[in-house]
Amino acid sequence: MGKADFLSPKAISNRIKSKGLQKLRWYCQMCQKQCRDENGFKCHCMSESHQRQLLLASENPIKFMDFFSQEFKNDFLELLRRRFGTKRVHNNIVYNEYISNREHIHMNSTQWETLTDFTKWLGKEGYCKVDETPKGWYLQYIDRDPETIRRQEELEKKKKQDLDDEERSAKFIEEQVRRGREGKDEVKFGETDSHFSSLGPSVLQAAASVKRKESGHASETKEKKKKSALEEIIEIEEKKKSVRTDNWLQPDIVVKVITNQLGEKYYKKKGVVKRVQDKYAAVVKMIDSGDKLKLDQSHLETVIPALGKQVLVLNGAHRETLAILDSIDEKNFSARLILDSGPLKGKTIDGIPYEDFSKLA
Repeated sequence: MGKADFLSPKAISNRIKSKGLQKLRWYCQMCQKQCRDENGFKCHCMSESHQRQLLLASENPIKFMDFFSQEFKNDFLELLRRRFGTKRVHNNIVYNEYISNREHIHMNSTQWETLTDFTKWLGKEGYCKVDETPKGWYLQYIDRDPETIRRQEELEKKKKQDLDDEERSAKFIEEQVRRGREGKDEVKFGETDSHFSSLGPSVLQAAASVKRKESGHASETKEKKKKSALEEIIEIEEKKKSVRTDNWLQPDIVVKVITNQLGEKYYKKKGVVKRVQDKYAAVVKMIDSGDKLKLDQSHLETVIPALGKQVLVLNGAHRETLAILDSIDEKNFSARLILDSGPLKGKTIDGIPYEDFSKLA
C-alpha cells in the first residue's frame, strides 16, 4: 500500500498525532525515535537500523550513557539558569518544563534512576544549592559566570562606597554639632565679667582684650565654617554620583534598538523606556507600533535630540540630572550640556559622551 498524499485526511491525521508529547515507554533514546503505539514500537525494535544502534551501544555502553548523562545535565542546568536564574524552585517544576520539549534526553538513558538522585548529585557536585522539605526537593542555581561575578563585585563595591559616604556624612554632622556647641560655650564667656571685676582693673583689662580677640576669631571661623560646610556638602553629593556605573537605563528616556534578533520590524527603531527591571533590563514601548518589549541594555543605545532639547544625564558626576543640549562635537563623539536642575543649575559641562545622556520622552 502506497504512502498517503500530503494533503490527504490520513496524512493530516498522522501529522496531528505526531505533535506533542507521546508515551515514554514507546520512545527509543538510542535511535531518538518516538513511536505512537505499541505496535509501532515493536516494529521499530525489529528494524535493521535499531539493531545496528544496539550493536554499537553494546561495544561501549559506558560511553553512550555518559554522553546522554552529560547532555541531560547541560540542558537541565541551561533551562534552570535561563528560566529561573538564582531563584529557589521545586525540582519537579523544572523537570516538567524540561520534558515539555519533544527532543529532550530521557532520564532512563542516563546514570540517574530518579529525579531525586539527580537533584542530590547536583548539590554534591556544587552546581546548585539543594534542600529537602516536606513538599519535596528544592533547587537554587549557583551562577559562576565571570560576567555575573564581576557585576556582583561591582555592586558590593558600590554598596561599600555608599556606606563609607554615609559614615563620612555622619562624622561631618557630628563635627558640625560639636562646633555649634563650642560656639555656645564661647558666648557664655561674658557671664564671668562680674567675677573678673572683683580681681582688679588690670585683670579686667586683660580679660576684655582676650574676649575681643576670641570673639573676632569666632566670627571669622563662623563664616569659614558656613562656606566649608556648603562646599563639603556639594563635594559629598558629587562624590556619590561621580562613580561611573555599568547600568545606565532610566525611565522615560528615548532609546534605539540595535539588535536584529527581533527582526527588521524593530531594528533601528526608537522606543520609550517605561520600566527598568534589575538595573540591566527595561520594558520598552515602541513609538511606531506601540508594542512593548523587554530588552537588555546591551541591545539598546541612547538617542541624541535636536539642539536646545532637554535630555537626561545617565552616568557620571551629574547622573539623573536634567540638562539642555547646547552643542555636539562629532569628532570626539561628545556634547556640551547646560544643567537644567539640581544645585548647579545653569552650569555648562563639556565633553559628555553620547552614551551618558539621552533624549527625554
